[in-house]
Amino acid sequence: MTIRVQLGLVLTMALVAVGLSSRAEAQELRVAAAADLQAALPAIAAQFEKETGQHVALTFGSSGNFTTQIENGAPFDVFMSADMDYPKRLEQAGLAERGSLYEYASGRLVLWTRNDSGIDVKPGLSVLGDARVRRVAIANPAHAPYGRAAVAAIRHESLYDRVQSKFVLGENISQAAQFAQSGNADVGLIALALALSPALKTVGAYVEVPAAFYPAIEQAAVVVASSTKKPLARRFVESLKQPAAQAILRSYGFAVH
Repeated sequence: MTIRVQLGLVLTMALVAVGLSSRAEAQELRVAAAADLQAALPAIAAQFEKETGQHVALTFGSSGNFTTQIENGAPFDVFMSADMDYPKRLEQAGLAERGSLYEYASGRLVLWTRNDSGIDVKPGLSVLGDARVRRVAIANPAHAPYGRAAVAAIRHESLYDRVQSKFVLGENISQAAQFAQSGNADVGLIALALALSPALKTVGAYVEVPAAFYPAIEQAAVVVASSTKKPLARRFVESLKQPAAQAILRSYGFAVH
């Protein structure tokens, strides 16, 4: 075999490999998801992958930051927000596919602490005024719905002025939970879904914050208008309506509509 023929074969094989890689990459569904879905969504995505044979790439973060990223052209196919106002904003701006918005669940807020913190959270938010509680982890209310819910609940109990100086702000609700889990905060106002996750369930205790204390955390999914895989993206959003996906969400404390 001549060197020219060998080089030709190598080049052909390389082009085939690039083509296969490109086709595989083209079928990867990119989902930007609110951080409170970190425990629940992988199981839902795995079920979707099993049914479709298509890979789902999950990225977790704050809903507000994802909205800004999508407005700036981030290449996501589906956006699962912890605040329905964000996908509505994208829809109004023509950046989300009209008619694709689906309210998949409502989140719940809890007060959580490590088992070894020595702090009893059963009395509820009133413990935030305790001198032993020096740091309170919440998600940044500037762009995280759970952070806004936490501030609203604290204000409802007329504790904000006493507690504000204790805040440790997480970039999203998952980071706020990590602060409480690691001991960098004495307590955390976090998502019930994270309190029920394997990472936190056995190492801490929580009490639910009454839903009347904060605005409803209405969570919605939408297909991103710039997606090049809209049929697959629509199918993923539709899968959230199925009993199997709803059962997973319920198991992590979400209220499913």
